[in-house]
Amino acid sequence: MSYSAPPPPPPEYGAPQPPYGGAPQNHPRGTLILVLGILSLVCCGLFTGIPAFIMGRSALAEIDANPVPTANRGLIKAGYICGIIGTVLSIVGLIVRLTLLGN
Repeated sequence: MSYSAPPPPPPEYGAPQPPYGGAPQNHPRGTLILVLGILSLVCCGLFTGIPAFIMGRSALAEIDANPVPTANRGLIKAGYICGIIGTVLSIVGLIVRLTLLGN
């Protein structure tokens, strides 16, 4: 004969309820996208900026298509934007270097 655990007590009156669809989940690549975006600003430029941009765009599309709320959308958006800025700055820096070496 096995015994099961008693059922959980009912929630108190006025207690906050979890959102529809359950608790918000984190996107699995959120931290990676943010790290790549920051590295593109600091030192790596195109090598991490382009992957941060591509991965961030696809992750944001996945989040928008999924009805379950995502907790780290802001992280992904920050990494995406940092990747864009890092890529643009790298391209501008490359153009400036090439024009200065050409003269």
